[in-house]
Amino acid sequence: MNALFARHALLPEGWRDDVLLEWDERGDLTGVLAGMQAPAGVEQADYVLPGMTNLHSHAFQRAMAGLAEQAGDTRDSFWTWRELMYRFAGRITPEQMEAVASQLHVECLRHGYTGICEFHYVQRDPDGELYANPAETALRIAEAARQSGIGLTLLPVMYSYAGFGEQPLKPAQKRFRTDPELVLRIVDKLEALRGPQLEVGAAPHSLRAASGGQLRDLVAGMPAGRPLHIHIAEQQLEVQQCLDATGMRPVDYLMHEVEVDARWCLVHATHLSDSETAALAASGACAGLCPTTEANLGDGLFPLAPYIAAGGVFGIGSDSHVSQSAVEELRWLEYGQRLAQQQRNIAVDDGEDKGGRDVGTYLWRQALRGGAQASGRAVGSLAAGRRADLLVLDSAHPTLDGVDSHEVLGRFLFCGNDNLVRDVLAGGRWVVRGGRHAGQDAIARRYTAAVRALRSM
Repeated sequence: MNALFARHALLPEGWRDDVLLEWDERGDLTGVLAGMQAPAGVEQADYVLPGMTNLHSHAFQRAMAGLAEQAGDTRDSFWTWRELMYRFAGRITPEQMEAVASQLHVECLRHGYTGICEFHYVQRDPDGELYANPAETALRIAEAARQSGIGLTLLPVMYSYAGFGEQPLKPAQKRFRTDPELVLRIVDKLEALRGPQLEVGAAPHSLRAASGGQLRDLVAGMPAGRPLHIHIAEQQLEVQQCLDATGMRPVDYLMHEVEVDARWCLVHATHLSDSETAALAASGACAGLCPTTEANLGDGLFPLAPYIAAGGVFGIGSDSHVSQSAVEELRWLEYGQRLAQQQRNIAVDDGEDKGGRDVGTYLWRQALRGGAQASGRAVGSLAAGRRADLLVLDSAHPTLDGVDSHEVLGRFLFCGNDNLVRDVLAGGRWVVRGGRHAGQDAIARRYTAAVRALRSM
């Protein structure tokens, strides 16, 4: 029987006791019933949460995480970090890409993510030529997800220019070169993979890497309802360049060129004016926030409080993978705001009647909502018809021993650094048990071999 009995489970309406969760062979939840008696022979757990979606990933960057922490001769920034990233991107083979992505996916699963959105822009070979199958590298990411069991949203990236004004790509960017036609070809090549565990969307890399006409062409060519992601307003220099080139700030310019709605995820969206913050919230699009990467790169802080007040949707991603923990992303999201505003408990909603005043519960529930929307998949809640994606927390750990359900997420997100995720179900399949992924040793061996080869080049 595909079932789990949760003494406490976080459902769409809030925490409920004595919940029987059942799922079918496809990995869809078929029954979520509270107030039940524990059936004989059914596995039991104390605290059960919906699994989180990691809404922004560049999987290959896992191989370089932690290697850019040496100060240079000039003031270090996102732009100096990017040079190291380009060197890794220029070397990595499809086989290495698969090995690195598999390791990343295992780490994400073990730390609370059951789905991931891959913003995938290394499309060509090291000489800048297309592979025989233009979807070659994207297929490697899909295979890595199949091996690990994580849910996946693949987002082939359109990357045509080096900067505003249609500046030609630099040699280090030759593996990224795509246009609307090529991206749509790759999307078509991936069509057969679509299913409950895998969705396919697309992503203009950024306003500096795609023209307004290309944005419109890509959006028009995509099948209806597919996810669309874009980097937006990550750096102040980028904002100024957009102003110089278009006379508009980035979010204003994007909204001028295309209809921005719930299909869209605007990744980073760090440097917004008050009017852009309100417009983004009103659009229904998701703000894709990656606090550990944004901190690592010195990007800045998203205007979270006014965005929440305006009813905006947000989710979290690990981006460059200096962390693979959903807990750490949400903790950084809240703590960054506390430091900036010199007060406590920022991420709350006075109008939210389902845990809105509890910071941990509010953050987890809102990130679930935003991640599900950004992924285009039926995830984000424990409800019939949704994917059977859930986390069983380690109730034997001292941090959670005997706590009331309404205290769980506060403890989970804001107390200590031990990983409290014990078991993980992704798409109806137990992929993590007792904190270990079933394939983690073999996957780690392939990863370490790939990274050694990359660093020796």
